[in-house]
Amino acid sequence: MASDVCLELVVVRHGLTQWNLDKRYQGQRDIELLMPDALADMDRLRLELEGERFDAVVSSDLTRCRQTLAHIAEGRGWPEPRLDQRLRENDFGEFEGRNWEELKDDPVYREWIDSAGELAPPGGESAQDLRDRLALALDAIFDAAVEAGHRRVLVVTHGGVIRELRREFEGVPFWEGVVGQAAGRRWTLIRQAEGITCTSSSAVPRQASVSG
Repeated sequence: MASDVCLELVVVRHGLTQWNLDKRYQGQRDIELLMPDALADMDRLRLELEGERFDAVVSSDLTRCRQTLAHIAEGRGWPEPRLDQRLRENDFGEFEGRNWEELKDDPVYREWIDSAGELAPPGGESAQDLRDRLALALDAIFDAAVEAGHRRVLVVTHGGVIRELRREFEGVPFWEGVVGQAAGRRWTLIRQAEGITCTSSSAVPRQASVSG
């Protein structure tokens, strides 16, 4: 593995879905965007990224991410995206399709909540499972950067992914790492032999609100 690679990584969450409105755990269910309701947030993100150029674009393969990317990338001349299943949302197993009201009296659910995701939901992934596959996804992004000379990369993914990356790169507690729809973070990351470190971080869009 090559080391001493510096990247600016812009990582954003997909736009609004009906399940976001219903506060249901989407996980790896392939839910489409809620249109036209999703447009306001995505238009704000598109405007924020106006004039930016990326050496590579990587996205979760789930429909809501691909739709979001298509909207913000239209007419921009960005590179053809690479789809990576490792950038999918956490697998919530038996909790997917359900919300807090439906789950709040389930003791297994309460244990999972109290663990801040470290326990795996029944049939799903633990936070460590998610971290393991995100580490592989990030290594693939850095490896491509070494091979092709990339310096700026756009990633379209999910809220749980960004929350876990914020916990790693910014030291943000699990429950405080949420970002809104079509919003995310801009990180400067350096990969060295001992791992990846973050030297700067900021919100994208800069005035984005946390909603949904």
